[in-house]
Amino acid sequence: MTASSAILHAYAIDREGVARKIEGDDIAPALESSELAWVHLDANEQGCKSWLESNVAYLDDMIIDALLAEETRPRYLEIDQGALLILRGVNLNENARPEDMVSIRMWIDAHRIVSVRLRRLKAVVDIRERLDVGTGPKNAGELLVQLISRLFERMEPVFSELDEALDNVEEAVMETPDAKYRQVITSIRKQAIVFRRYIAPQRDVISALRVSEQPWLDQQHKRRLQESLDRVIRYIEDIDTIRERAQIVKDELANALSDKMNKNLYMLSVVAAVFLPLGFLTGLLGINVGGIPGAENANSFLIFCGILIVVIAGQIALFKKLKWF
Repeated sequence: MTASSAILHAYAIDREGVARKIEGDDIAPALESSELAWVHLDANEQGCKSWLESNVAYLDDMIIDALLAEETRPRYLEIDQGALLILRGVNLNENARPEDMVSIRMWIDAHRIVSVRLRRLKAVVDIRERLDVGTGPKNAGELLVQLISRLFERMEPVFSELDEALDNVEEAVMETPDAKYRQVITSIRKQAIVFRRYIAPQRDVISALRVSEQPWLDQQHKRRLQESLDRVIRYIEDIDTIRERAQIVKDELANALSDKMNKNLYMLSVVAAVFLPLGFLTGLLGINVGGIPGAENANSFLIFCGILIVVIAGQIALFKKLKWF
């Protein structure tokens, strides 16, 4: 496996936003030039680590380890005139769960961007497509701002679908409570918890970027970062609301099922109470010993049935008086 197989794409970008693709041995010199260069790598390829160690050896070993780490959380670390940045976006790949969020790891400074992925992230594809048609970012700060903006824009439909799913299950629970909805509610709440786990730290990352003194982040970039910060705060609030609503719906479902069970048990208790004296009488007269009343009378059975009917009527009247039903 060659080191170059780890390179997904690489661009040299001039100040007008015109990008040209670079390949092979041209990538390393481009990263060290005064012109902005961006290389995007696949950490799943065995040659990724060796390429980084050979071509960006000027980066600290800690940075390279962070770029290649299997498990990451959103973070921002400034080192001199550059920064290590780790962000996550929703997983929109085919047959994937959105809450299984995809990370992108980046080293960024005024002249170079080195990014690494483990799985495909569509926000990166958006930036690449803009570069290909000549409408991409013109500098490192603009590329970062556009990437963050696309990350959060792609989250909104996912959260809207989650909120709509909760609305549907809430309506169903109110109309026809059923134990089958428990799994749906639990799944929605679990998704909300996982989303918040990775999105909440990104609020801190964007806040740190917004007040950063890095020279490649100007005031216009920071204003756009403020918009992204407002958006991510709203997402966190929406996720918290979904999580709390899901718990409320789950409690309402539990109460409705409990009331339904109590009602059924109550009816069974009433039926048992009605038939208790009847069972006593029939059991008493069903013993095979001498002296049973009416044994010699042909109308005894009808008389006994009449007595049972009177007993049932009396019980029902007593229960209604006591407001048992």
